[in-house]
Amino acid sequence: MSNFNINLHELVYSLSDALDLVGVVQIHHGKRVGFMAAECGREMGLKASTLDSLFQAAILHDCGVSNTSVHARLAQFEWEKVHGHCEIGAALLGITPPLAHLSDVILHHHTHWDKLKELNLPDDVKLMANLIFLVDRVDVLSLHAQVKDANILLGTDAIKEKIVENSGTLFNPELVNVFLEVADSEAFWLSLEREHVDGYVYEWIAHETTRPIPFEDVKSLVKIFSHIVDAKSPYTYEHSQGVANLSQHLGELFEVAEHNCDMLYLAGLLHDIGKLRVPDDVLEKSGKLSNVEFKTIQRHSFDTFNILKKIRGFDDIALWAGQHHERVDGGGYPYHAKEHRLSLEARIVAVADVFQALAQDRPYRPALTPAEIYSILSNDSNVGKLDARVVEMVGEHLESCWRKATLQDQKEAAAAKAH
Repeated sequence: MSNFNINLHELVYSLSDALDLVGVVQIHHGKRVGFMAAECGREMGLKASTLDSLFQAAILHDCGVSNTSVHARLAQFEWEKVHGHCEIGAALLGITPPLAHLSDVILHHHTHWDKLKELNLPDDVKLMANLIFLVDRVDVLSLHAQVKDANILLGTDAIKEKIVENSGTLFNPELVNVFLEVADSEAFWLSLEREHVDGYVYEWIAHETTRPIPFEDVKSLVKIFSHIVDAKSPYTYEHSQGVANLSQHLGELFEVAEHNCDMLYLAGLLHDIGKLRVPDDVLEKSGKLSNVEFKTIQRHSFDTFNILKKIRGFDDIALWAGQHHERVDGGGYPYHAKEHRLSLEARIVAVADVFQALAQDRPYRPALTPAEIYSILSNDSNVGKLDARVVEMVGEHLESCWRKATLQDQKEAAAAKAH
């Protein structure tokens, strides 16, 4: 397995951009929560390593949210089913070595203080979890205030009153006092504007150096986001994992270099990250899409590319993932890239995406057999959509490709382990 020379802060930040796509009306929510939590942490005199963990947990606190309906409910100050996304997010971070230490923080970032303080948890976990809860609710209240008046400064007194009203029940009174001290500054509120939050985060990124990170650690981190994408609809469950498996497998069959095969795997995991912007009802529609709905879906690969290109060291991954709907004849989207601009790896991801989608149940049809899938792929290559060499390789290894795309080996191994 290869290493990836990347800045871990940059990877976390760039991929958290995808979380912002889920709640289209709350762009930069995670980053605003991160900024406010860090400012409160600095006021408390937290050491640098704790501040770093606090900021990471804050910008990723909603990593358990995939669909727009749940995100809309979270815009309410209190919601009875709020803990579902906390449990999902905690489970994802718990199996991710670089971030596993934040799992309990995510699990309890909506737990009321009067209950949280009684739990058998480290003090720093309780502090970070409740502080994130507090500033998360501040951000919700600030967005509501800006609906009434574009000038956030006109709504700050009401926001502070609401937080004080819930001191001792929802929030740790000590954290409420810290927040009130920080929130007394107009600059605190004005810094929630996008350009200022971005500048704040870029400074945080600059404090982390680029270093070699093992492929397995990068893969576990990236899997958080592929899971979020695939969980958006029951019809796309395991889609990204299947595309990743098949892309890597085809790369190996073409004897692509090991590092490129690892990058193919990551491109497969991340190729649909831009789909988080697409409303749930469009993805799950059983009938024909309207022109507006189709145009909405068409931008997802563009969003994928623009999220991934921000990660230094992910240049090829961004390109291959962003080109997965391009066609060899130039008739694809969103770039209409012609044959000479499509690398072998980009063509592999494109074929893997179509293969895996056909192997899954979808709202408008059941899963197809390997033979039926290959027939469609062959026709697509004949009319200039898919690369003929890659489709031919699939035909020569149809059974292994189907097993990779449908996760058969992993499912059989899991079943054997269960018995």
